[in-house]
Amino acid sequence: MIHRSPTWGLLALIAFLVTGAGAQEPVTKGIFTCVDSSGRRITSDRPIVECLDREQQQLGNSGVVRRVLPPSYTAEERRRLEAQRKAEDDQRARVAEEKRRDRALLIRYPNRASHDKERADALGQVDEVIGAVNKREQSLRQQRQDIDVELEFYQGDPNKAPPWLRRKLDENEQQIQVQKRFLDEQAQEKRRINARFDEELVKLRQLWNAN
Repeated sequence: MIHRSPTWGLLALIAFLVTGAGAQEPVTKGIFTCVDSSGRRITSDRPIVECLDREQQQLGNSGVVRRVLPPSYTAEERRRLEAQRKAEDDQRARVAEEKRRDRALLIRYPNRASHDKERADALGQVDEVIGAVNKREQSLRQQRQDIDVELEFYQGDPNKAPPWLRRKLDENEQQIQVQKRFLDEQAQEKRRINARFDEELVKLRQLWNAN
């Protein structure tokens, strides 16, 4: 199969109009109209490039349909053209979304000081949580020391201690492990916050310099 380019299709369409059936009526007479792939109705005084993949009507000066032009592409050509248009639409949407995010970023952080302040506030909130966890951990370690004192009556062997003391020891150890995991999570959260603000700062420097 020979695949024709969009340019070839347009040339063939024009050639059709100025030769053969089109020889009796110049292309410049009348109005061409069609509905493109986006649902827009387009009119022109010549064949419409946006509608080469669909029917076009040629109207006379009175508005009466004088000719219907068939699509100039094969099914495969139309499929490729639609895929190309979709890719172009997606790219335009990505560019528009990126510009929207950039504008929002500039509004939120008009200068370096505002960005630094929000970073410090975000990290400060995590530090407050870490401080509370550290206090809880210190309390648990003090509790463990008290448990160890009680275990001395049983030669430091938990297996010889009464059930209530063993439960107290187990609960204390579990709580200490919980606090350690929570501290690790908060440390990861601080790294995530710094990484986000670092990434924003790279973009913001470009935007600040451009304005």
